[in-house]
Amino acid sequence: MLELLAQLRTKAAIGFVGGSDFVKQQEQLGENVLELFDYCFSENGLTAYKLGEKLASQSFIGWIGEEKYNKLVTFVLRYLADLDLPKRRGTFVEFRNGMINVSPIGRNASNPERAEYEKFDLAHNIRKNFVEALKAEFPDYGLTYSIGGQISFDVFPTGWDKTYCLQHVEAAGYKTIHFFGDKSFKGGNDYEIYEDPRTIGHAVNNPEDTIRVVKETFF
Repeated sequence: MLELLAQLRTKAAIGFVGGSDFVKQQEQLGENVLELFDYCFSENGLTAYKLGEKLASQSFIGWIGEEKYNKLVTFVLRYLADLDLPKRRGTFVEFRNGMINVSPIGRNASNPERAEYEKFDLAHNIRKNFVEALKAEFPDYGLTYSIGGQISFDVFPTGWDKTYCLQHVEAAGYKTIHFFGDKSFKGGNDYEIYEDPRTIGHAVNNPEDTIRVVKETFF
């Protein structure tokens, strides 16, 4: 994948966007990630880098305010405590610059535990029902809930989904923007940017599929 992206970079500017913070993305993609990509978008682009230089960022807590945030997290923790789950680990609510990430099993779960939880979650609609409960409890908060990855979902202001990063790319004058993502279904955390009229969306299933589609598109 890294070899392919290096080749692709000779034909186009490349970048990645994800909900995780930059430290987590470095763990996933490598310590030298700022050198590998033209654009690096953490927390959907609320924290952004262009050619290694940090761009202006936004804050979730500044947007929502302490009082509303406190009510939201209190509800989340109560709901989590009442869930009937086979396993729990740690870090159930992760506070990030542009959102909170909620994980019923906890973000400290190992990779095998994550895979095991994902199957349980799909069978019992744990995250889906959790999101519906939050929508019912906080209908006036202006929040979007996005299920992504294996174990968690993100909570952020409406409009602060992955399309948020596009403003940085547009500002540089790019007219043709290709997006590749595996959660492009409605409710998935790639859906909004995949469907956005500013992008050409490519739905992929795994790394091998991504390599195939990238080669078909650019080579």
